[in-house]
Amino acid sequence: MEPEFSYLAPSQAFLDPDRVDAKNPSNARAVIIPYGLEASVSYGGGTAFGPEAILAASHQLELFDDEFWCQPCDSFGIATLDLPPVDMSRGLASALEKLEKIVEQVLLQERFPFVIGGEHSLTAGAIRPFAKRFDDLVVLQIDAHADLRDGYLGEHYSHASAMRRVLDFENVSLVSFGVRALSQEEATFYETNRDRISMNLAKDMERWDIDAIVSELKGRPVYISFDIDGLDGAVMPATGTPTPGGLSYAKALSILRAVRQNCSIVGADLVELAPVPNLHACDFLAAQLAYKMISYALCDRDLV
Repeated sequence: MEPEFSYLAPSQAFLDPDRVDAKNPSNARAVIIPYGLEASVSYGGGTAFGPEAILAASHQLELFDDEFWCQPCDSFGIATLDLPPVDMSRGLASALEKLEKIVEQVLLQERFPFVIGGEHSLTAGAIRPFAKRFDDLVVLQIDAHADLRDGYLGEHYSHASAMRRVLDFENVSLVSFGVRALSQEEATFYETNRDRISMNLAKDMERWDIDAIVSELKGRPVYISFDIDGLDGAVMPATGTPTPGGLSYAKALSILRAVRQNCSIVGADLVELAPVPNLHACDFLAAQLAYKMISYALCDRDLV
């Protein structure tokens, strides 16, 4: 028998506390997993406070979505887990194992896990139950960085190794959008693993045929890992490495929309928000993006 979850009260959870589904978290199809992991950041810090900032900003969102022309959350419900602070006393590997177990419990209940972080290293834990469940899993990464180092600064599970750890599973392939910062080591690894990695560099953004790229994944299960620094640094400065030359919000949505139209989105994470005091626009953008990602995954396909 699966263990019972503890949920945040509506006043602390994701979205407007007065929404229709707020008082029935056990019936919600989407489960927000706030995981403020911060262990291996190598430049700007603050990702531990990302989940709290996203949840707070989400109370200011309009529930109505003009793309779906409805209030998406009414049709599937969103619950937010009440979790203790991430315990780093036994190291990063242990923290990832704990996240793995939480995600696995959500999947056992046939619900949609959505992890909000927290640094990108958390994906290495979150992905494990999906890799066990799906034979031909695709991870769709939006990110400024390739994250293909085999460890960084002595940490095997570094945020700079998130996608390398994903590819430790032989049944997982990777499609990335927006990469514009990678090392020689990562470039070499990519060159020798093109059968499993499709990297769409930001420098080629004007020539991307998003529909054609994503249509090659048609029918496959997709896990979306969205590093907020995939957005242009001018749009999203509240992250550890706000890198210029990235995606607009609209471009990011066009990728997510194409995935929705071609694939089954089975889970997701949104990582690397490092809130800046009084810079509310970034927190709000992250909250809005989280709501859109869940809606693309769970709304009836006929609505868009």
